[in-house]
Amino acid sequence: MVLGSCTQRTPGGAPSGPDGDKIVLTGDQKADWAQIVGIENEAKALVKTDGCSSAGECRTAPVGSKACGGPRYYLVYCSRTTDSAALFRKLDAVAAGEREYNAKYQIVSTCEFRVPPTVAVTGGVCQAQ
Repeated sequence: MVLGSCTQRTPGGAPSGPDGDKIVLTGDQKADWAQIVGIENEAKALVKTDGCSSAGECRTAPVGSKACGGPRYYLVYCSRTTDSAALFRKLDAVAAGEREYNAKYQIVSTCEFRVPPTVAVTGGVCQAQ
């Protein structure tokens, strides 16, 4: 997990989403990361890539929060078939939890800027290009 040389610290407080997603850091680094990954996996389960007829209906969503800021990667989804409000509640909880995790455990990362991928639709399925 240690990749670079810059860190970002944020104030404490356990992040939580409006639907009850809550990451409470315990002091056990492995267990704390597992909480973040668990909610991230719940977010991924909400993503539907099929059901769109044009690239304009495809969207991207940022995942996580690198220590230097910005998302770790982006998910591609179809806006017609994905509950984007629920998806972003989960992803907001992941990002907030990861920011707190990074500060608590003094995580460092590379500081490159990740841009959302270009999206296209093939056979009704949204994909990153």
